[in-house]
Amino acid sequence: MAEEHTELEERIIIKDQHTKEIDLVNRDPKHINEDVVKVDFEDVIAEPVGTYSFDGVWKTSYTTFTVSKYWCYRLLSAILGIPLAVIWGFLFALISFCHIWTVVPCIKSYLIEIQCISRIYSLCIHTFCDPLFEALSKICSNIRVALRKEI
Repeated sequence: MAEEHTELEERIIIKDQHTKEIDLVNRDPKHINEDVVKVDFEDVIAEPVGTYSFDGVWKTSYTTFTVSKYWCYRLLSAILGIPLAVIWGFLFALISFCHIWTVVPCIKSYLIEIQCISRIYSLCIHTFCDPLFEALSKICSNIRVALRKEI
């Protein structure tokens, strides 16, 4: 009974990963578009002091800009949102596939193969270079440098 209950919980957890509830209010919870697409009327059109249009024109322009931006975005997302989601899903699946099945195995294989070369290189350094540098250090250890300031 406990095993059946655990399997059921695992199935629910796996299902929830693909069908999780999405937040319809906060649609950018990680703020990835915080500074990119926040364009309001005031960010695009501004009249300096002394060159004002009629108040009615200004209000109508504001309303026209805001409503047309809103509905154009909704129309474009309705027409292109799902096809682009399929394309982006495919692209990120392809990237994940390549990373999991090619990049990581190649890196692991390289690390395994380079480990042998690393040991041989280390032995060569310790065998040939260590005695040379020890001899040079003994030769140079008796060198004294004195600095004098001449006036």
